[in-house]
Amino acid sequence: MHTLEDVNKKRLPKHVAIIMDGNGRWAKQRGKLRIFGHENGVDAVRKTVESCAKLQIEFLTLYAFSTENWNRPKLEVETLMKLLVASLRKELDTLNKNNIRLRAIGNIHSLPSKAQKELSEVIAKTEKNSGMTLTLALSYGSREEIKSAIKEISSKVKNNIISLENIDEAVINTHLYTHFMPDVDLLIRTSGECRISNFLLWQIAYAELYFIDVFWPDFSEHHLVEAILSYQNRERRFGKTSEQLN
Repeated sequence: MHTLEDVNKKRLPKHVAIIMDGNGRWAKQRGKLRIFGHENGVDAVRKTVESCAKLQIEFLTLYAFSTENWNRPKLEVETLMKLLVASLRKELDTLNKNNIRLRAIGNIHSLPSKAQKELSEVIAKTEKNSGMTLTLALSYGSREEIKSAIKEISSKVKNNIISLENIDEAVINTHLYTHFMPDVDLLIRTSGECRISNFLLWQIAYAELYFIDVFWPDFSEHHLVEAILSYQNRERRFGKTSEQLN
């Protein structure tokens, strides 16, 4: 079984993004309510964050709650929001101990006020940390993000702040929620589902995709290492040929 020591520290992905999927099905397999899976998923989050910090991954982005998740049963959504608040409060010491800075992307204003307040406080209390940047995608949808960027850029063109000819990828990047981080190098999705689910569609244009048939609460350091080793064994050509790279 591979460990963190087996990872080549010189070929690390700069930005790892994870779609944490399968909490509900994990609970269902055990005859429990879906929220039992979400509660156990928090442990997997902690272990994964700490492992990435040990490896000195620069950016880790976790898909915690999508815009579509608001359509889930009311009780599940309310419990998830309470769990978010409790987790943020509980994990502040862990974040500071590991020199991790917390950020958030998405329609944060749609979250309950208590969740917004707790999130803002933890972000403020970790902003001076200089290690890994941990970003939570909350009430996040990539199409909504791109639509918002188009509206903002269009408004600036209309008001002669930006000329149409000067709109390039860099301009678009600065208007996305993720303007403070690089594109994704490695995207991991748990639970065996092989789809992107409206997550960082612009930012994963050249990401390596890794799908694993393990529900999120069971995702361990070993699984993270296997994903990174898979990434390190791939040739990233960015549209070029192998000969051009060599």
